Amino acid sequence: MKVAFDEQVFLLQQYGGISRYLCNLAQCLSAMPNVSVQVSAPLHINRNLAELSDVSGSRYFLPHLDTKFTRPVRALSHFLSGMAIKRFRPDILHETYYRKSRRLPGVRHVLTVYDLIHERFGHMFENSHMTSGPKKAAALRADHVICISESTRRDLIAICGVPEEKTSVIYLGADLAFLNARPAINLITRPYLLYVGKRDGYKNFAGFLRAFVTSSCLKSTFDIVCFGGGAFTEAELSLACELGLSPEQMSHRIGSDQTLADLYGGAQVFVYPSLYEGFGIPPLEAMAADCPVCCSNTSSIPEVVGKAGEYFDPTCPESMTAAIEAVAFSEIRRADLVVLGRKQLSRFSWEKCAQETEILYRKLL
Repeated sequence: MKVAFDEQVFLLQQYGGISRYLCNLAQCLSAMPNVSVQVSAPLHINRNLAELSDVSGSRYFLPHLDTKFTRPVRALSHFLSGMAIKRFRPDILHETYYRKSRRLPGVRHVLTVYDLIHERFGHMFENSHMTSGPKKAAALRADHVICISESTRRDLIAICGVPEEKTSVIYLGADLAFLNARPAINLITRPYLLYVGKRDGYKNFAGFLRAFVTSSCLKSTFDIVCFGGGAFTEAELSLACELGLSPEQMSHRIGSDQTLADLYGGAQVFVYPSLYEGFGIPPLEAMAADCPVCCSNTSSIPEVVGKAGEYFDPTCPESMTAAIEAVAFSEIRRADLVVLGRKQLSRFSWEKCAQETEILYRKLL
């Protein structure tokens, strides 16, 4: 069986959960007998793909793409990708993002839908229709659609009208790098709560800050450490100041997976206040690093976290505060969540994700 992945997402993300998923999937599939894999992204900006050496297909990494060249480079990469896919003659074309029209004769088309955030929270995005429109068209056009959670699958069927029999749920995995977490004693000396990833809109970082400052105990005991998602914006710094947080109490870090693993390893609690997620990899990373998880009770998050989290209503600061306090100030509860996290983590692996995907591919042939 020959499987091709197209170029789309590798020209949209330098890093990111989608590209990480696809690279892990391609790598695991390529290790299977009787499966040949090609990632057809001749020109790309993705660092996860740049580090992927054992999947066929020549690729040129563009680490510093000037924005004025973005559109022509995407057009050229799309053309070259199409040529490479035709030469490869795959049985399966796994599309990595949402394109309204693409049809190769004799090839089964598979699409992964990650979430329905643009449909449910369109008011938080500029030009949300530019994602939601192609997403619906691509899902209706595909021979089969993989959803990364039951929550995403329900939304896809309800919002986009995709037939249920044309959908499957295949869960993502967690990277093993986070199993080697070390306490971040050399990075941060005060106890801290950890936040990971983007912070704007539905990610609800502002809601987390408001919940944090309503507790004098939390505020006097802990700092807030954020990893990734870009430097703090002026609006975030202004809000923190307005809420009475000193500049030293809220810090931003960047770095490698090992840096992130160490931050998980040293955190008192990992807080995940998102209003909506299609899956949510950071809680799995936290579990892998034996970091207690405190998270929203919405969308796919309970599906992924299971019993291994302390839940709160992300729209209610009092609920969030109470949940964080229940974990942050209880050694017994933190230990319980660590044990439950290890058990929950065993349900998710990239190998399992690839095995279920390979079975799906073969059913389509």
